[in-house]
Amino acid sequence: MELFLILKIIFIIGAVIALYAVARNLNIIKIILVYWKDLILRK
Repeated sequence: MELFLILKIIFIIGAVIALYAVARNLNIIKIILVYWKDLILRK
C-alpha cells in the first residue's frame, strides 16, 4: 500500500512537471505547426 501511494505521488509530480514543460513550449509548438501548415498548403 505504501509503495502504491509513493508511486501515485511521483506520478502526480511528473504530470505537473510535464504540463509546465508543455506550457513553456507552446509558442515553439505553435510556430512549428504554422510552418508545416504553410509548407503543406503551398504545394
